[in-house]
Amino acid sequence: MDITGDRLLLAPRNIVWRSLFDTALLSQCIPGCELVVRESESVFKVTTLLSIGPLKARFAGTLSIADAQAPQCCTLLFDGQGGAAGMAKGSAKVVLTEVDGGTQLTYSAQVHISGKLAQVGSRLVDSVAKKLSTMFFDKFEAAVTQSTQQP
Repeated sequence: MDITGDRLLLAPRNIVWRSLFDTALLSQCIPGCELVVRESESVFKVTTLLSIGPLKARFAGTLSIADAQAPQCCTLLFDGQGGAAGMAKGSAKVVLTEVDGGTQLTYSAQVHISGKLAQVGSRLVDSVAKKLSTMFFDKFEAAVTQSTQQP
């Protein structure tokens, strides 16, 4: 499954870049997030509780940063285990471009699922994945914009 999108963030690129790796901010923005812990400069442990159709599962996994070229772009690698519900694994390329008034964030993700998740139906999973992506970026945009407006 492929998920793509872009957002105009009303914040300087260096602030957006730092915000992408801020555990407190990520824990506020990731839908169903229970835990985000930075294990090293490029690895985070993440736990979420998500409902996808009839399935409700706790996913525990890692988020790794690869190919980082601060503050322009990076690749995010993720791997989550949801017990009997299955697993999700994939990558996302994130590109930050300076534009008048802020930063254009563009992302392109490829996600692979297995287990009961794969049996739910690709249309439902695609719909939920896009909804979760939109929820994350709505919250991320609000948090980054708010942080630049505070004195």
